[in-house]
Amino acid sequence: MTTMASPKAPTPRPLLTSSANARVVAAAALRDRRSRDRAGLTVIDGAREVRRALEAGVEMTEAFICEPLLAGPDARVALDRLDARGVPVRATSERVFAKVAFGERAEGVVAVARVPSLDLDRLVLPADPLVVVVEAVEKPGNLGAVLRSADGAGVDAVIAASPRTDLFNPNAIRASAGTIFSVPIAAAATANVVAWLRDRAIRTIATRVEAPTPYTDADLTGPVAIALGAETDGLTDAWSGPDVEPVSLPMLGIADSLNVSVTAAILVYEARRQRGQARPAARS
Repeated sequence: MTTMASPKAPTPRPLLTSSANARVVAAAALRDRRSRDRAGLTVIDGAREVRRALEAGVEMTEAFICEPLLAGPDARVALDRLDARGVPVRATSERVFAKVAFGERAEGVVAVARVPSLDLDRLVLPADPLVVVVEAVEKPGNLGAVLRSADGAGVDAVIAASPRTDLFNPNAIRASAGTIFSVPIAAAATANVVAWLRDRAIRTIATRVEAPTPYTDADLTGPVAIALGAETDGLTDAWSGPDVEPVSLPMLGIADSLNVSVTAAILVYEARRQRGQARPAARS
C-alpha cells in the first residue's frame, strides 16, 4: 500500500530582531522625503494598500512583515502575492517592525516600492476626459483624500500642479486607501499643466471663493478639468483667462471655504451626475 507524503510545512523566515540591520535602517530612512527623492523609493504601509499596489503592477523592492500583527484577508493576500512576485520578504520582531512602519495602524506588512513615473506625457486619456488638478497642495492627507474621491467618481486622471509634497508620500498613500495606484496621476509645474490642458482642448473649471457662478450651473460634461487650489491660498492667477470658468460652492455659515478634499469630492460627484452613472472603461 502506498502512502501519500504529508505536505511540507513552509520554511520559517529568519527573524530580524535588530533595529540596526542595514535593510531596516534603509527602509526607516524613507520616512524622510529627501531620502525618498534620492532613492526613488517610498514606503507602502498597510495590507490593503500593499495589495492594491501589487494589483496595479507597482514594482516592489522588498517587504517587511510581523507575523503576530498579520490579520485579515488583505494581509494574507498581500503576503501571498509578494511571495509569488519574488519580492524579498523579511520577517521582523514587533519592535523592529515599529521602526519601518510609517503610521500607527500596524497591520503587519510594509513594502518598499519604486515610485511610478509622474510624467504628464505618460497620461493616456479617453475622448471626453474628466481630470482633476490640485495646485500647490501641501498636506499629504488632503492629496490622498482627493485621490480617493477621484477613484470613486471615475476620474480619468489627477494632476498635481507645482506640488508642495511628493505625491507618493506614505501618508498620501495611506489616506488614499491605496487608490493612488488605481487613478492615473502626474505632476508638473503649473505653467506646463495649463499648457498641456490647452493643447488638448480640455476646458478648465476653476474653483474660486468669489466666483459668481455656482458649481451646479457649470457644464461638467465633455473634456473638462476641475482645478482646485491650495488649502490656504487657493488657485494662482495662472488659472484665469477666457478659457477658464470660475465656479464657487455656496458658503452659508461663517467659514469662507471648504477643505480642498471636500470641495473635490462635491465637484467630481456633480460631474459624475451630469455625465451619467456608468463606470468608465478600465483606466491605464
